[in-house]
Amino acid sequence: MMKILLLRFYRCCIAVACCLTISQFAEAQTDADALMIPKNYFCAAGVYTHNSWDHYWEGTFKRDNLNLGTVSSNVYSLGGNYGLSNTINLMFSVPYVTTNASAGTLRGEQNFQDLNAAIKWMAVKEEIGAGLFSFHAILSGSIPLTNYEADYLPLSIGLHSKNVALRGLLNYQTGRFFVAGAGQYIRRSNITIDRNSYYTTQLNYTNEVQMPNVTNFFVSSGYRSLKFNAEAVLTKVTTLGGFDIRKNDMPFPSNKMNSTIAGVIFKYSLQAISGLEFTAGGNYVLKGRNVGQTRSVYGGIYYVFSTKKEK
Repeated sequence: MMKILLLRFYRCCIAVACCLTISQFAEAQTDADALMIPKNYFCAAGVYTHNSWDHYWEGTFKRDNLNLGTVSSNVYSLGGNYGLSNTINLMFSVPYVTTNASAGTLRGEQNFQDLNAAIKWMAVKEEIGAGLFSFHAILSGSIPLTNYEADYLPLSIGLHSKNVALRGLLNYQTGRFFVAGAGQYIRRSNITIDRNSYYTTQLNYTNEVQMPNVTNFFVSSGYRSLKFNAEAVLTKVTTLGGFDIRKNDMPFPSNKMNSTIAGVIFKYSLQAISGLEFTAGGNYVLKGRNVGQTRSVYGGIYYVFSTKKEK
């Protein structure tokens, strides 16, 4: 019975795998799998992510910057996932982020970033042909945990907006192979910055910045078994508004930040210790606009256990 449960635990936990796009952290699929943790089970997770880039897109022009060198970040995240029922999961994560530039005079930031939480509901689960089809609706949100500075790109640890997102996820699995696709809409609140005026495409005499909303779509496919899982993911992130970085200028929180990201995920379940799992993977920005061409690698450890005594 435990082996069957372990198959369903794949990526059940919050795994913060961040892709640094000029300090806009795009979480890898923390709530973007089609598997559910069972009722009264909890998955505790610890994940480390390293991101770096030395070239970025200034608008659509790709360039480097000797005043920055290589921009990097380290993300240390703790999170969890609780099975409220077999069809509803509750998830959360808390990341601590550090940033650094290898050249120039700008110093990096380090602090707790945002509290992320999500509710995942498996609305449909049906056998179709030789496989199993499912549809999931995921409501998520985030709020800043500290008063970190958003107007310090590309070394800010985040954008300091309050976000609400809705995602729809389709998955079809036959045997040990699956294919999935999802779309998400993210609504972001306005933010305030530590200056009384700023220039976008016009001069604004205010400290309030209107943040454009974001969509992302992904397709994934891979292999799932009781012991080992492998998955390839292609993600498209689009900012609904914003403007390009001006020539030789610093990026700004409300810039248009678009990216196409390819990633891989691997998971291994330790058979000797039931419930213990290890995850590793990486992401690479193939194409972008006002973002860094980021390389990301991450690894995580997970432990799944029942919150109630078994009879």
